[in-house]
Amino acid sequence: MTLRWDPKEYLSLARYAAFWLVVVIPLSLAVGSLCALFLWSLDLATKVRWASPSLLWWLPLAGVAIAMVYHLFGKSAEKGNNLIVEEIHEPGGGVPLKMTPLILLSTLATHLFGGSAGREGTAIQMGGSVASSYARGILLDRAEHRILLTAGMAAGFGAVFGTPLAGAVFAMEVLAVGSMDYEALLPCLLASILADRTCAFWGIHHTDYHVGIFAQAAPGYFQLDWLLTLKTAVAGVIFGLTAMLFSELAHGASAAFKKGIPSYWLRPVVGGALLIALTYALGTRDYLGIGVTGQGPGSVSIVSSFQPGGATPWSWLWKTLSTTLTLGSGFKGGEVTPLFFVGSTLGNALAGLLHAPTDLLAGLGFVAVFAGASNTPLACTLMGIELFGGGQGVYIALACFMAYLFSGHSGIYLSQRIGRSKGGLEGPSHGLTLRGTREAKQPPAWFATAPPRPAAAGAPAHRLTSRQLGQLSIHLHSRERVADAGRAGGTRLAHQAIIDAARQAGLPSAMAHPAHGEHVARRPGAAGGTLALNLRVDITGPEDRLAAFCRAHRDLLGGRPMFFKHAEAWDLQARALKGADLAGGA
Repeated sequence: MTLRWDPKEYLSLARYAAFWLVVVIPLSLAVGSLCALFLWSLDLATKVRWASPSLLWWLPLAGVAIAMVYHLFGKSAEKGNNLIVEEIHEPGGGVPLKMTPLILLSTLATHLFGGSAGREGTAIQMGGSVASSYARGILLDRAEHRILLTAGMAAGFGAVFGTPLAGAVFAMEVLAVGSMDYEALLPCLLASILADRTCAFWGIHHTDYHVGIFAQAAPGYFQLDWLLTLKTAVAGVIFGLTAMLFSELAHGASAAFKKGIPSYWLRPVVGGALLIALTYALGTRDYLGIGVTGQGPGSVSIVSSFQPGGATPWSWLWKTLSTTLTLGSGFKGGEVTPLFFVGSTLGNALAGLLHAPTDLLAGLGFVAVFAGASNTPLACTLMGIELFGGGQGVYIALACFMAYLFSGHSGIYLSQRIGRSKGGLEGPSHGLTLRGTREAKQPPAWFATAPPRPAAAGAPAHRLTSRQLGQLSIHLHSRERVADAGRAGGTRLAHQAIIDAARQAGLPSAMAHPAHGEHVARRPGAAGGTLALNLRVDITGPEDRLAAFCRAHRDLLGGRPMFFKHAEAWDLQARALKGADLAGGA
C-alpha cells in the first residue's frame, strides 16, 4: 500500500494554524480583559442597587440617558448582536469600535437602576467591535475579517460565562439555523480559550452549579433511566415552546414600543414605569437585575432554583415579562442570562409535575430554553457539560435538541439565517433571515389587527419568499484552453472546464455569456501583448459553496479576474387563500 501525502499541504496547514494563533492572541487578551472589567463592574452595580433600593425610581431617567446617547452617537451600534451577525454574513461598513464603551456603560446603567437584562450581549458586542477594528488595523482580507469577527464573538461568550468550548461552537452555530461552517473552527476555539483564561487571570470567578445526578456519576460510566429520559423529552418540548414565547414577546414588545411611542427617548420612560409597576404589583424585586443570585435567603434566583421550593410556579413568566419590558423599551443588555433564569425556574416548577429531581430539571431548563431561543443546541449541550459535568450528558443533549426543534423558526437573533428548515418539513427558504421569516408569518385570526385583503375574483393568492445567494463572475477569452485531465496531453476550452467543475461541485447554474470588451488583461506569457476577455462565466449559489469551489480549483481559476456580488432569489408559489397575502406576494 502506498502512503499518499503531500508535504506542502501539511506545511500550509501548519502556517494556517500559526497565523491564527498569532492573530487571535492580542484579540483574546483584549476581550478577556474587557469581560473581566465588565463582570467586576456588573457585580459592583448589583451590590450598589441592593444597598440602595431607591435607585429603581431613577430607572426611567437612566433609560432616557441611554436612548439619547445611542441616538446621538450609536447609529448602527444600536443593532447590537444583529449587526455583528450581519457583518459576518455580508461584510459592509464594519462594526464600530465605539460599540464597546456604549454597550458596556449602558448595560451597567441598566443593571444599576434595576433593569432586567443579561450580559452575553455586552460581551459579544465588545468582542465583535474589538475584532472588527483589529481586523481593519492589520489589513485582513474579507474572508479573514469574517473569521476574526466570529472569533471575537467566541472570545466574548467564552469569557463571560467561563465556557470556552460552548463559546467556540456558539459563535459558529448562531450564524445560521441548522448548519455550521467549520472555516472559523480553530480561530474560535483559540480565541475562546485564551479569552476565558485571561478573564480568570484577573481574578474573576464564575458561579458553580451542582446537579446531583451528574456529580454522582462515576467517570466513564453511564446508566440510562428510560423513565427519566421520557420526562426529559417532555420537558424539552415545554422548554422549546417557552423559548418561542420569550422570543416572540421580546420582538413583539420592541415593535409595539416603536410603533406606539414615536419618541425614542419616551419609550424607556414608559418601559421603566411599567417595570416599576410590575415590581410593586408582584411585591418582590427578585425579577430585576441579572438574577444569578438573590439578595436574601428567600429570594428567587438562578442559584435558588436548583433547590426544591427555590422558585414559584410562575417565576419564569415574571422574569420573561420583566425582561421584555426592559429590552423592548430600549434598555441595553443581553437576553441569555434572563433565559437561564426563565429556564431554571421553569425546570423547578416542572420537577414537581414530572416527579423528577429538581436540580436536574433546573439545569436542563437553564441550557435548553437558551438552546431553543438561540437555535444553538450543540453549543448549549457543551455548555451544560462544562457547567454541570458530563457524566449523564445525554439528558442535556436530549433536552437541548428537543427545545431547539420545538422552538420552531423563531429566535432572539433576527439576523440569524435559515441554513436548514427544522424537522425536515417545508419551511422558510434557505438563506432567509429570522426577521424575514417572522415578517412572512401570518398572525392568528384572533390576533389580526385588520381584516384580510380580498383577492381579485378568480385570482389565486401567491406566496413570495426570498433567499440570499451569491453570484460569482469569472472573465476569460472564449478561445482559452486548459489541460484536459481526461486525455493525455489533451486540452479543452477553459470556460467549459469551469462550467463542468462547477456542476460537479453542486453548482448547476453555471453558464457562459458574451462580455465584449468588459475587461482587458495581459495574455499570460505574451510579452506586452493584451487579450480582450470576451466571455463571462456566471455561477450562482450559496456564498460558502462558491468560496469552497474557488479554493478547490485554484489551478483553474488562479489569475483570472473574478467578481462576487450578493443576489436574492425569489420564489413565487400559488397557494390557497387563507387570509392576507404575504408582503409583496399578491
